Amino acid sequence: MRIYGVVGYKNAGKTGLMERLVTEITGRGFSVSTLKHAHHTFDVDQPGKDSYRHRIAGAQQVLLASRARWALMTEIQDAEEPPLADLLTRLDPVDLVLVEGYKRDGHPKVEAHRSETGNPLIARDDQTVRAVASDTALDLHRPVFDLNDTTAIADFILSEVGL
Repeated sequence: MRIYGVVGYKNAGKTGLMERLVTEITGRGFSVSTLKHAHHTFDVDQPGKDSYRHRIAGAQQVLLASRARWALMTEIQDAEEPPLADLLTRLDPVDLVLVEGYKRDGHPKVEAHRSETGNPLIARDDQTVRAVASDTALDLHRPVFDLNDTTAIADFILSEVGL
């Protein structure tokens, strides 16, 4: 399975870039899945809903299904957070998996960067960051794209993964 990451600090534009890339790449006829890392405890369930009540009651897994979609929630409790490689095995086969976060993993990535955040570039010290999508011109020894030039960024990623 081909994977490519989007990394960057908070408010750098990662999620917006991911959304635009999914739209652009699926619009070209490729199948895409996404995997997003959350740095905090999160809940996709709503208090009071049946599936939430099942989980809170102690169910290790809760599968919620309807005509439109299904979702499987797994409680890991005190276990270690699963590595990216393990999570990828749980996805159905697609042409490309776009990964938001997991900046320390070894897969190729594009960095989203906004100058107003004042954060340093991850790309300066990380060779797995193959390009930067920024709202300002940068002097780097790798491609730099306009953060809003989704077509060019998608072209780059698809070329990198051989699609």
